[in-house]
Amino acid sequence: MIPLLHDFTGTTVLVFGGGPVGARKARRFAREARVLVVSPDFTDERFGDAERVRAAPDPAAVPGWLARAEPALVVAATDDEALNGAIERAARERGTLVNRADRAGGREPGSVVVPATVREDPVVVSVSTGGTAPALSKHLRQEFEDRLAGAGEMARLCGTLRSELKSRDVAPARRRELVGDVVKSSAVWTDLRTGASKPSQVIEDVLSEEQSTNGDRP
Repeated sequence: MIPLLHDFTGTTVLVFGGGPVGARKARRFAREARVLVVSPDFTDERFGDAERVRAAPDPAAVPGWLARAEPALVVAATDDEALNGAIERAARERGTLVNRADRAGGREPGSVVVPATVREDPVVVSVSTGGTAPALSKHLRQEFEDRLAGAGEMARLCGTLRSELKSRDVAPARRRELVGDVVKSSAVWTDLRTGASKPSQVIEDVLSEEQSTNGDRP
């Protein structure tokens, strides 16, 4: 499998299953998509902004649900293996991406694995073991949470710095060098994490130093 980031804004994600797994998937995708959760019972109340529909579709009724919802992704998260299988088959017949929560290891074409994710917007880091070791994914996610502190601020800083350097006609190679120096600076990381220095000040320091360096050149 090849990892990709997919924007679900403006789409529908259809989740079958009202337990903890279905709730977790619904919360994840409700960050962007309209999420519709179908289940006869909802044993977990943490569905975020997802819309819940109390229904108990049998395998024969699944294609109708997909036809009405026209989802970009279908999640099979029920405790009924036969129903999950029918959901997967119906999704494949429509050419729709599918995440089957009760299957690990080997995957069929079109399958989606929902990875453990750490966000420091706009930075996103995801970890997946292909469904074979969820405990390892969780452990690695926790490790990354500490290491990524300040990464979002650093990303925004670098984006603004690149734009400023480009507007001053700094050569591409030099822009990469200057931005790279900022990213590798432990002092800048510390300042961003502690709030000791604002990104605007870091940018101003880099621009001032670059202007001074260019002014000293014959």
